Amino acid sequence: MITISIDGQELKAKEGQTILEIARENGIYIPTLCYHENLSPYGACRLCCVEIFKGGRSRIVASCLYPVEEGLEVKTNSPHIINNRKMIMELLLARCSQNEVIKKLASEMGVEQSAFKAKYLENEDCILCGLCVRACEQIVERSAISLVNRGVNREVAPPFLEPSADCIGCGSCAYVCPTGAIKMEDKDGTRVVYARNWEKEFKLKKCKKCGNYWAPEEQLEYIREKLNLPPDFFDVCPNCRESVP
Repeated sequence: MITISIDGQELKAKEGQTILEIARENGIYIPTLCYHENLSPYGACRLCCVEIFKGGRSRIVASCLYPVEEGLEVKTNSPHIINNRKMIMELLLARCSQNEVIKKLASEMGVEQSAFKAKYLENEDCILCGLCVRACEQIVERSAISLVNRGVNREVAPPFLEPSADCIGCGSCAYVCPTGAIKMEDKDGTRVVYARNWEKEFKLKKCKKCGNYWAPEEQLEYIREKLNLPPDFFDVCPNCRESVP
C-alpha cells in the first residue's frame, strides 16, 4: 500500500490508482465532467486539476490521470487551484453559455459570467469531453462516433456527418453525456438518437408477450450475434422473461 496526503488527510492507496479515485473513495470532492469510472480517463475538461507537491516543488496535474506515489501531497482546493478552475469554467461557459449543467456548475464555483467572448453556436451543449466516443468504443465496441476537426471546429460526429452503419441505437452516448448534448427519444415503436449535427432512427423490438417496445432491433441483433444466442432469444422482453415460472 501507498500512503499519500490529500488536503491534510493521510490516506492509503493501491499502486496504479489515480488521485481522483482515492479522493472519491474517501469522500473528497473534486469536480469533473469528462470522467466515468467504467471508461479510461481522458483528462479533457481539466476541472479535476489539483496541486501536488513533490521534491519541494508544486505543480498542477489532472487528478483523473495522475497515479499516486508514496509520500505525495495533494491539495484539491488551494487558491491556485480555485483560480485555475474558475478560468476553466469561464472557458466552458463561453462555449456553452446556455447549457443548464454548465451554468449550475459555474455558479457553484462563483462564476456568473465569462470574460471570454463566445465563438461558438448559440445553443452549443457539447464540451468535447469525449465520454460518448469512449463509451461507444470501449463498452459498446462500435466506434460509431468520434472527435473530428480541430480548434473551434472540433466536434463529435459520425463519419461524414451521416448516420453511421455502426450505430446500433443503444443510447450509451446519451446516457454518459454530462450536458445533454446527445439525446435519445423512444416513441411509437421508434428510437431517435440525435445531436445538433446528426441523428439516426431505429425500429424498436416489440415483445411478443406484453406487446411493449423495449430495445432497438439492431442492438439486440448485435448482442445476439456476439453472444451466439438463439434467433428467438429476444422475442420476449426481460420483464416478461423474468416473470416466467
